[in-house]
Amino acid sequence: MSAHYQIFHDTHYHYDSPVSLAQQLAHLWPRECAWQRCSDRQLQISPVPTSRRDELDVFGNPLTRLAFERPHDELLVNASLTLEVLPRAVADFTQSPAWEDTRNALTYSNQPLGPELHEACRYRFESPYVHLKRNFVEFSQSCFPPRRPLLLGVQALMEKIFSEFTFDAEATQVATPLVEVLERRRGVCQDFAHLMLACLRSRGLAARYISGYLLTQPPPGQPRLIGADASHAWVSVFCPVSGWVDFDPTNNVQPALEHITLAWGRDFSDVSPLRGVILGGGNHDPEVRVTVMPLD
Repeated sequence: MSAHYQIFHDTHYHYDSPVSLAQQLAHLWPRECAWQRCSDRQLQISPVPTSRRDELDVFGNPLTRLAFERPHDELLVNASLTLEVLPRAVADFTQSPAWEDTRNALTYSNQPLGPELHEACRYRFESPYVHLKRNFVEFSQSCFPPRRPLLLGVQALMEKIFSEFTFDAEATQVATPLVEVLERRRGVCQDFAHLMLACLRSRGLAARYISGYLLTQPPPGQPRLIGADASHAWVSVFCPVSGWVDFDPTNNVQPALEHITLAWGRDFSDVSPLRGVILGGGNHDPEVRVTVMPLD
């Protein structure tokens, strides 16, 4: 059984002073995956960009490049998607190889790596928001005893983050260091995903950041509010036997029909929904509204 959704992602920049030139990168189209199909996608932009180019980024995600060469004092980018999410194959965690064997398989040696392992290796190293430190190895020590099956260890790490950290939208910003998140034990889904990545990569494992959406349930008897949802983030871990397996540390679940995949990369900086460079504008904060509507 599958699930059908309509998603609206609306971004509004209102600038204190006119912007004379701007270049923007948008990750607002969902990538093609075996577990989801996009049947319709629309992107409305105001003002109309001077140029627009749709392509794939280095990770294979759909990317839209926008250029604005006329003065403007606001920018509206409204994306709408209609898609179907399909059931995913369920991996047997007990049959995954020991985490040390997976780490060793991802290590460069005299033997050349196959295409799958070579692709996974790009998600083993530091990235702008995910640094490799002893702190993260120590935090995850109890989850990875010797010879534990990889996916059981990752599941334990997901549960540990979920149980020991508090979701607090006011506790962090995009650039808050992970060491501070670890000390304060507070943050949002982006922080928890980055923390899980840091713990896994610090052990030599391959893990990537997933950007997407999550269907949230309104309180009983209350209608679903337009714009009340938000972008979501979780983690995918490479297992030589099962391929890439997703984990959501914010909710302590394996992503399924209620998770919609948008893009993946090394961390948030690779897949930010909208980012760019502007000339002028003064102070400005975007207003972002996300709505995930089930169509069933």
